Amino acid sequence: MLEKLDMSKKLSKQEYADQIKSAQSRLRKLELRMYRKEVPVLCVFEGWDAAGKGGAIKRLTEMLDPRGFSVSSYGAPQGEEKTHHYLWRFWRNLPRTGHLSIFDRSYYGRVLVERVEHFATHVEWQRAYQEINEFESHQAAFGMVLCKFWLHVTPEEQLRRFRSRELDPFRQYKLTEEDWRNRAKIPEYTAAVEDMLVRTSTPHAPWTVIEANDKYYARLRVVETVVESIENRLN
Repeated sequence: MLEKLDMSKKLSKQEYADQIKSAQSRLRKLELRMYRKEVPVLCVFEGWDAAGKGGAIKRLTEMLDPRGFSVSSYGAPQGEEKTHHYLWRFWRNLPRTGHLSIFDRSYYGRVLVERVEHFATHVEWQRAYQEINEFESHQAAFGMVLCKFWLHVTPEEQLRRFRSRELDPFRQYKLTEEDWRNRAKIPEYTAAVEDMLVRTSTPHAPWTVIEANDKYYARLRVVETVVESIENRLN
């Protein structure tokens, strides 16, 4: 599936500038309609390291009223989180009615990093596909709009961005030994991503795979997809 993507998609700086503001303005208007109609929206971001999740989230929220959205970033479970079912910490940050919640990484770590790094047993991560589908089905039945993004970059583009971060003193903190270790396991992670996309893309919670080699194209596609999903729900 991932190998068939057209990774050459791109926008010029001017094309991006012309279109992103329009999409963001539409989203700003929808934020008020969401609030009045009491529609919760959840955006889940997954992707390769350095795929541009942070940049996409920034553009998604750039023109929104900060009282209407929240962003939660997830790493390895810590402390009390380890004593509960893995979905517990995500339940707590789901959007209330009329609110937008954004997950930077998510419960899909169960079938990605926990699978590849053997933090979960084979039985546990296999069972997780059904658990996650049921979890999202509960939210959709509640009236929630779910937008799930996989930001995909080629190994060559990821390496270029890693090298760029190494040379930038203001972004060096973003590059860790874990990033290099994950890069060494690209085949294993690719297999896990493919399974995730096939087994957890449903009519009420579909995956949108974003060709993210070009950051302008990826950011615009994310905002437009969220806009369209909310409009479809409200209409």
